[in-house]
Amino acid sequence: MPPSYTLEKIKFATDPQTFERAVDLYENGKVTKFKEGIRSYSAVVIGSKPYHVSGEARKFDYGNCDCYLGQNDELCKHLVALAIHAVMRGKKLTSEDKEKVTGPGCSENLGELTKEDLSSVRNSITGAIRYIKAYSGPSRTWFAYQNSLDEGCNRLSKIVSDLPVSKQTAKLLIDLLLRLDEKLCRGGVDDSNGTVGGFVEGVVEVLKEYARLDPSCIKVFKNLAGKETCFGWEAPLVEILDNDD
Repeated sequence: MPPSYTLEKIKFATDPQTFERAVDLYENGKVTKFKEGIRSYSAVVIGSKPYHVSGEARKFDYGNCDCYLGQNDELCKHLVALAIHAVMRGKKLTSEDKEKVTGPGCSENLGELTKEDLSSVRNSITGAIRYIKAYSGPSRTWFAYQNSLDEGCNRLSKIVSDLPVSKQTAKLLIDLLLRLDEKLCRGGVDDSNGTVGGFVEGVVEVLKEYARLDPSCIKVFKNLAGKETCFGWEAPLVEILDNDD
């Protein structure tokens, strides 16, 4: 039976370094003696020595490994490699599969989205934002909550980085920033680690690049005039607007 998670889920919910190392283990045939149980998987993953790893089919980051990290209840590359094997079953990973998510970027490709693509992107943004939610749980759930914020921002980073540069997509990004600002200011999001704030700053840098590549994008910055955001992220964009007048 295939796992409930996908390779995309593994990539977006795992830190880039751990994902890269897990991919290396998988591609080099280090996941051995793979067995499928009742909604579970097990294998011997060859690292600095053979490690016995078991994981759930429901959640890729729930399992056990007898390496140092695994014994301290931390997600290790061996468990992630097992999850990748459970999804791929020996198939080759593409370069896109292996591409790491390191934050939002600018595609530098001028153009607009079709009506259908724009609707699809908006739906994808809404889906990713669901991971950026309010926190009111006990301290023992803090790390799981932080992982959710990481995954949401990673998913959004991929969406942003694939967008063409235009006034249309600049507006899409401004709307995204305002939605996140509302969550940070009044939505109960606990961004103590700065995950969401760092993503917001990254998107501001993307919009500054938009303004350089296509000056018509600057007109969209008018939507920020007179607004006061959580930590003043709008200031550089409003400054560009003022200098353009």
